[in-house]
Amino acid sequence: MIDFEQYSQDIAAIRKSILSAGEALHVDHMREQIEEMTEEMNQPEFVMLDLAQEEGDEATAEEAGQELAALKEAADTLELETLMRGDYDNNNAILSLHAGAGGTEAQDWTQMLYRMYTRYCERMGFQVKVLDILDGDEAGLKSATFEVDGENAYGFLRGEKGVHRLVRISPFDANARRHTSFASLDVAPMLEDDNSEIEIDMKYVRVDTYHSSGAGGQNVNKTSSAVRMTYVKDDVTIVVACQTERDQVQNRATCLKMLKSRLLELREREKEEQMADIKGEMKKIEWGSQIRSYVFQPYTMVKDHRTGYEVGSIDDVMNGNLEGFVTAYLKMQ
Repeated sequence: MIDFEQYSQDIAAIRKSILSAGEALHVDHMREQIEEMTEEMNQPEFVMLDLAQEEGDEATAEEAGQELAALKEAADTLELETLMRGDYDNNNAILSLHAGAGGTEAQDWTQMLYRMYTRYCERMGFQVKVLDILDGDEAGLKSATFEVDGENAYGFLRGEKGVHRLVRISPFDANARRHTSFASLDVAPMLEDDNSEIEIDMKYVRVDTYHSSGAGGQNVNKTSSAVRMTYVKDDVTIVVACQTERDQVQNRATCLKMLKSRLLELREREKEEQMADIKGEMKKIEWGSQIRSYVFQPYTMVKDHRTGYEVGSIDDVMNGNLEGFVTAYLKMQ
């Protein structure tokens, strides 16, 4: 049985999506796409829905449904393209997860987030490359740094930067008490090798080498090639490490790229905070100012505190279905 009412609702939603995208466009060729799609939708025979409904022709209705699905996908893609307007949105990204206070519980939560983001990257067709990873004391991870390569990787992931809060009955508590745990995520755009936008004065950088260790199995090179760089200047301290390349020279080069990315992210964050001061808003990433809460018990819910977007299917989210949160943030921006 063909649901014509649902088709009509889908068409209305597509119209709204196209108009919303049109309002945000600043690129001529995208504006032309909007005009072409809008003109097509205004044609009397648009997706043949009226004809199929009048004649009760299910074959025509099914064909219309297929065209409608293709049009919806094109409209969604176009809308997301219009939201990728940041200077570095089309760059690859570097993500760094860090466990907050709370020992094993927080470290387990950090590993859960690492799995969630790698699953999301798989859904998006992004490539993930582990750069540095540090095991937890008993379980989980103390930290994990990984590169995400793909079209608009930074644009999709930049809104995930911040503190993530977990509420659940801890599997590590013999008394089955409810615990609250935190982990932070830093997201920085990866600069190209020939980019001279950020220059690093090496007199502010201490370079240490050490034996590789940690999770990752074959992804971690068990040699003395690991490199850690500590940048200290004024009141800024940044630590980056890489242990997954084949030799020390490669790890050193990757560390420099990571350090440049972190310095760029710091510069962009300072710009955001200056704008926030002007607007009377607080946008700093600090413990206690979480961007999102994940509740497992006594009910299930994931809620973004910036956009208000929330879902009840927490297992779906932890398996990488973050599209709703990402899109809601981009639209808010």
